[in-house]
Amino acid sequence: MEALQYTVINRHDLPRDGNTFEFEGVSYRNTDVSFIWVDMPPGGTIRLHKHPYQEIFVVQEGVSIFVVGSSTIEAHAGQVILVPAEVPHKFMNAGNTRLKQVDIHVSKQFITDWLEE
Repeated sequence: MEALQYTVINRHDLPRDGNTFEFEGVSYRNTDVSFIWVDMPPGGTIRLHKHPYQEIFVVQEGVSIFVVGSSTIEAHAGQVILVPAEVPHKFMNAGNTRLKQVDIHVSKQFITDWLEE
């Protein structure tokens, strides 16, 4: 008998935190990356924080304003934002429609240092 070579996970089966679904690699076959599936209403925000690893944001729908270090960036569908390890960052949905993006954490578990209350 051939060993299982794949895993299928439905988004609604992932842990949910408000407007996000969280895939933490360590919980799923010890995968080397984690990601947050974002579906955020207009005006929604994620407060300032940093990670000891790189984070990659894939904007699929909507418009967001990112603060990365001392820079402010407007990002829209079809763009990818790369944030280096240890650089403080935050974002908000700056559009009038839902912001849909995937935030890839280059780590098998989430490690977040929150810098704002």
